[in-house]
Amino acid sequence: MSQLPTKEQILDWISSNPTLTSKRDISKAFGIKGAARIDLKRILKELEEEGHLQKRKKTYRDPDQLPPVSVLQIVKQTEDGDLFARPLEWSGEGQAPTVFFVAKTGDPALKVGDRILGRLSVVKDLDHEYEARLIRRIGTNPHKVLGVFRKRAEGGRIVPIDKGNEKEWIVPAGAENGAKDGELVEGQQTGPKGRMGLPKAKVTDRLGDPSQPKAISLIAIHQHSIPDDFPDPVIVEADGMKPVGLKGRKDMRDMPLITIDPADARDHDDACWAHADEDPKNKGGHIIWVAIADVAHYIRNGTALDKEARKRGNSSYFPDRVVPMLPDRLSGDLCSLHEGVPRGCVAVRMQIDANGEKISHSFERGLMRSAASLSYEQVQAAMDGTPDDQCSPLMDSVIRPLYAAYDALKKARALRQPLELDLPERKIILSDDGKVASVNFRDRFDAHKLIEEFMVLANVAAAEILVEKRTPQLFRVHEEPAPEKLESLRETAQASGLNLAKGQVLQTRHLNRLLNDASDTDFAELINMSTLRSMTQAYYSPQNFGHFGLALKSYAHFTSPIRRYSDLIVHRALVSAHGWGDDGLNNEEIERLEETAKHISETERRSMVAERDTTDRYLAAFLSERVGADLTGRISGVQRFGAFVRLDETGADGLIPVRSIGSEYFHYDQEEQILEGSDSGLRIGIGQRVLVRLTEAVPVTGGLMLELLELDGKAPPLGRRNFGKGKPSRRRQGSAKKKQDKIKRKVERRRK
Repeated sequence: MSQLPTKEQILDWISSNPTLTSKRDISKAFGIKGAARIDLKRILKELEEEGHLQKRKKTYRDPDQLPPVSVLQIVKQTEDGDLFARPLEWSGEGQAPTVFFVAKTGDPALKVGDRILGRLSVVKDLDHEYEARLIRRIGTNPHKVLGVFRKRAEGGRIVPIDKGNEKEWIVPAGAENGAKDGELVEGQQTGPKGRMGLPKAKVTDRLGDPSQPKAISLIAIHQHSIPDDFPDPVIVEADGMKPVGLKGRKDMRDMPLITIDPADARDHDDACWAHADEDPKNKGGHIIWVAIADVAHYIRNGTALDKEARKRGNSSYFPDRVVPMLPDRLSGDLCSLHEGVPRGCVAVRMQIDANGEKISHSFERGLMRSAASLSYEQVQAAMDGTPDDQCSPLMDSVIRPLYAAYDALKKARALRQPLELDLPERKIILSDDGKVASVNFRDRFDAHKLIEEFMVLANVAAAEILVEKRTPQLFRVHEEPAPEKLESLRETAQASGLNLAKGQVLQTRHLNRLLNDASDTDFAELINMSTLRSMTQAYYSPQNFGHFGLALKSYAHFTSPIRRYSDLIVHRALVSAHGWGDDGLNNEEIERLEETAKHISETERRSMVAERDTTDRYLAAFLSERVGADLTGRISGVQRFGAFVRLDETGADGLIPVRSIGSEYFHYDQEEQILEGSDSGLRIGIGQRVLVRLTEAVPVTGGLMLELLELDGKAPPLGRRNFGKGKPSRRRQGSAKKKQDKIKRKVERRRK
């Protein structure tokens, strides 16, 4: 063809021949030779500038179509096992096309999150535009970053919001996904580090203005990949549920069971009642009933609801929202023990003696009706002599008997001696517009402790009866501290003038003695925090290794199936053990209990980190208006780069960078957990009181930067900055001399 093709003809060719799109291929197709190739190059350049084509190395393609070979990520698996993927190289307008993965015999099993190199073909189908066949799997879970997008002349950068992560990500032109400067975005790595050592990324999601108060918890939810949107099949399934009836259940509607929860509780999944034991053989004893919402009746193994609940593992709680494990139709309605409404439950009757020791227990599947929904504050005020209209008629029949049973349980607790940490819980109060109005510490009433003791006893009863009936279950396991962590706690205690004896099998009473000795000293908070840090992380397991912190041999989670999948497993195990129905624990679940235990232990940790990060960001937002203020606190941690301070007023943690402490070099002693000035000998260690100035508060990261003004009531000396070249402190000199003498002796022995 001697005549140059039109732009439409070139686009038609590229669309019909996606594997022949280089300039040479196009020239050959249209018979273009010699100087005419210069004109073709000009036309291709114009098409590129007009957005009709995208140049990729030496080939051209329609940006609104996928190349024949592309990198894909598996994003969805249907109940039938069908896999759908999204292209990671999409640069067209609108949403990326849906790709259906066609598996061949011998292909490896793929799951959501896997990345593959796939060969694509265009299809016309109702739910997808392309089909892909596997060329090879290239990895799972590509690196992601959550940060603030900064626009550049060509593309932009993503500045991470993680504290301590200062490395930016390069976003090439065309990969911005419409992101605006200053917008919070999620990016995904698309290429290796470039010449500047920075990874390349594309913007995959835009999350809006990061300075908005309600974006704070959203950041944590997105950053930690917590599912916060229920799929349509799950909602449809939940909406179709009906209230349970009496058939096959014990009628407990006349029992005066009540719920006691925080005033702002969004659900009520546990109720209790107690009365004096009428058995003459158990003088001074009590009968305690604990009834828990019957979630297992609604969430059956293998359903869409079950799969989503297991995926989430637990509910996540933030100051401004809850990400629930179950849809609201269940968590806020059918499985919530609302006052005066019949609700299905699994209840345990526990007989205790006058000293609070459990004599017997038995379980029922029942239908109850809560006599009252009360708050901790209401109940405590009633016991303190000022009952309101709701509590007054319940004083003699319900509230006083509950406290009488609790008084007995306190005796058993004192004998058992679970770990008694004193760590006040922070409560962030938000205004109507989502801003932090105040930061307080939650009150701890006897009403809180009463419910905690009842729930612990019910959890023990559930674990024990399933062991007795030899029914597989998930235990809540808390192992004793590791020796190295225990030694670190012992050193901290000694540095504080306290003692944790060696040469004994560690029991919680030993730690309680240390905590009690520290309670009236300036080191109380330090010892409590250090004891907490010495503990191992609790987890779920099909094997029973006991619960060290609670000083219990067998313990399971039974009392919160609305918000913990572990409790739902225990409920199903109770159904199977008692033969209550066909909605118990089946063989498939039993076979994967180990896998389930590991998964929900991980989701629990994920939620804890997300909740902590959110609290840090809210505190930073609250303190951002007080930059320049002087605040008191205590050194809570030491690292090579500085000292962490826990502020008295809010409990927030801030950093004193080592570079800001005077003008001298500081040596870091990891064993003693101190920073020591090489010129002045100033020692900064855990537990010291400080006066600091807030120099920076960054809500988007939760970071607080502090300046040290006083250490234990004295201004720090301003030593000279010698950057390690000056004379070290006397202690360092002595250590160095010993080392030199040791080397000298070795040399002399060799010479002999």
